[in-house]
Amino acid sequence: MLTAVFSSWSLPGLPFSLNIHFQFTVGVFRNRLKGNKEKAIMGYAQLVIGPAGSGKSTYCSSLYQHCETVGRSINIVNLDPAAENFDYPVAMDIRELISLEDVMEELGLGPNGGLMYCMEHLEENLDDWLTEELDNYLDDDYLVFDCPGQIELFSHVPVLKNFVEHLRRKNFNVCAVYLLDSQFITDVTKFISGCMASLSAMVQLELPHVNILSKMDLVTNKRDIENYLDPEPRTLLAELNQRMAPQFEKLNKSLIELSVLLKLKALLKPSF
Repeated sequence: MLTAVFSSWSLPGLPFSLNIHFQFTVGVFRNRLKGNKEKAIMGYAQLVIGPAGSGKSTYCSSLYQHCETVGRSINIVNLDPAAENFDYPVAMDIRELISLEDVMEELGLGPNGGLMYCMEHLEENLDDWLTEELDNYLDDDYLVFDCPGQIELFSHVPVLKNFVEHLRRKNFNVCAVYLLDSQFITDVTKFISGCMASLSAMVQLELPHVNILSKMDLVTNKRDIENYLDPEPRTLLAELNQRMAPQFEKLNKSLIELSVLLKLKALLKPSF
């Protein structure tokens, strides 16, 4: 769920500022493998995912500028075969392997079908193109993968899951950063939709996962957001039943019961 808010962050000099409320601070991902001395960590990777228009590329650009300011080195990788303009230096680019424009022109596919074809082509070339590109990076290098916004890539089809498994086989330590436009959760139905999409990504990718609300500077009434950061389950259920058709009441009740169980499990989890 999209819950706790600790701090906001923005960087100047961009077309629009990206104010981010962190569930926890996203710094250099330093989760070391413990108790396995034979398996050395080659590098670290962050998979930036989320719906189209949620601010993924702006997040990557802001993160790059922030790391430059504090003297850290990161490498941004473009995994969007339809991307054209970048506000950051591109270390690796899927368009060197395949581009959406070429696929649409040569195969007569539409934008969505063409993009899925491109990503499946990437999946087929993990052992060739991607391995060759990854060999250019040394131990402790940090890669940030700017992913396309088609939700099925990280919630239904196995392309990104297999991509992650390939990174792991190359001894990369990987985490997922899920961006969601904060304007998208200002009412109950959008809130549930956003949470379910994020949960699908968690289940599909099986990675350490951070949810980030982006574009907070564009929200006119911050209280609309606060109401959904730690919502009262009964209030949430009443709002859902009021907004949706009667045939969805059982589904709504099940969703709320699930959220209560997850919250209770988190509260009862022992800390060491």
